[in-house]
Amino acid sequence: MIQLRNRPGRHTAGRTLLITALLAAAVVPAAAAAPPAPTATVTVRGTAPAYQQVAHFYGAYIDATGTEGGGTLTTALRAFYLTPALRSQLRTWEARNHADGVLRAQNTPLAFKVTPGDSGAGHTWSKVRLTWSGGKHPTYTRLTVRSDLRTGRISGIR
Repeated sequence: MIQLRNRPGRHTAGRTLLITALLAAAVVPAAAAAPPAPTATVTVRGTAPAYQQVAHFYGAYIDATGTEGGGTLTTALRAFYLTPALRSQLRTWEARNHADGVLRAQNTPLAFKVTPGDSGAGHTWSKVRLTWSGGKHPTYTRLTVRSDLRTGRISGIR
């Protein structure tokens, strides 16, 4: 289980800078190279379990959405971590619901928690709990996130 908490008004700049540097290293050289073959895919992102990849994504994404001008970074994070099909589904969902499809909300959560789930048929599922308020009775949203085992990319959020 991975659990991180954002302090109001304070962001984990180190994690955001690390993700930005990794994205720049992965995306910029690929953009400068010759166009990829139509069947090119991103390979597995290291040896970390899929739920840790989901935690890395949500941590960086929440940091980016909570900062001024984070739109460019959130777009880059989506391109790196999400499948093209999911990005298309999220655009449709966001147009219909006027909210962020990754977070399923218009706000930025205070904290999140990712736990591993079941795997099968080339996919694995993680449970994401977003915390929206503190105190004695916090408010949560629970999401199920599907990842492709072959590519390591997130392919579904519900």
